[in-house]
Amino acid sequence: MAGLVPPGTTTRSEAAETKPMNEKLDYTNLPCPIPYEEIQREALMSLRPECFEGMRFDFTKGLNQKFSLSHSVLMGPMTVPSQSPETIKIPTAHYEFGANFINHPKLMLFGRVLTDGRLNARVKCNLTDNLTLKANAQLTNEPHMSHGMASFDYKGSDYRSQIQVGNGALLQASYIQSVTPHFSLGGEVFWAGQHRKSGIGYAARFNTDKMVATGQVASTGMVALSYVQKVSEKVSLASDLMYNHTSRDVTASVGYDFVLRQSRLRGKIDSNGCTAAFLEERLSMGLKFILSAEMDHKKKDYKFGFGLAAGE
Repeated sequence: MAGLVPPGTTTRSEAAETKPMNEKLDYTNLPCPIPYEEIQREALMSLRPECFEGMRFDFTKGLNQKFSLSHSVLMGPMTVPSQSPETIKIPTAHYEFGANFINHPKLMLFGRVLTDGRLNARVKCNLTDNLTLKANAQLTNEPHMSHGMASFDYKGSDYRSQIQVGNGALLQASYIQSVTPHFSLGGEVFWAGQHRKSGIGYAARFNTDKMVATGQVASTGMVALSYVQKVSEKVSLASDLMYNHTSRDVTASVGYDFVLRQSRLRGKIDSNGCTAAFLEERLSMGLKFILSAEMDHKKKDYKFGFGLAAGE
């Protein structure tokens, strides 16, 4: 067999051995990291399901390729703040009307109006190929409850930076840099002038095709660690650890995310005895059934909800 190989030809096994030795890391061609504020997005997808209580119905109708209208009805109890350890709820019902304008990827506008007088608006505009403007605002009839925030995001070849400005003299700046193709480091500073508080934070993220690990620490005393393992194309497992040095509170949680052919199931359980599950089942094209459950055994607070989402 050795005689069949022409002189100077490298076999497949030899190439596999020499490739790692000859391969060098090109630090001038690193990938662009994800935004600093989304550094834990894979873990939050499983550990923070959008649970609700009661009945919900969402309907979206597209008028053309860029403009659509949405209608949402929510009927269920609302938790009232109380000094007693028991949870107090009152029955409520809300209707929400929304309008969406999407001229992807240049401009996206979202607006929502609720029957209780609240108005929510979000804007995302790509000023250039690398500079993006984001803004969101909420207006209410209650005094001192309206707020707004705007941010400028700059996307470089291997880094991202962001500056945020909000009401209450809120200023925040963040930066994240790719160090290797799989590892990135970042930091942030903020100043809340209304509350006379400031802080600084650091973050690290390591990701491959099968896992994502993140760590964050802030001068306010918060430490956050998360890990996501992609078991297969349809199954992901996640865990996180939150530590507050000021209050000495520690919370650990584990979650899962199953993406099946016609449904998606997400859920989590934490060290405080709180469990949650969120199921989305596609019944047909444009029609989705939703089930939600959240149980806090420590506070004896139990929430169950179901709903339908229809539209294009």
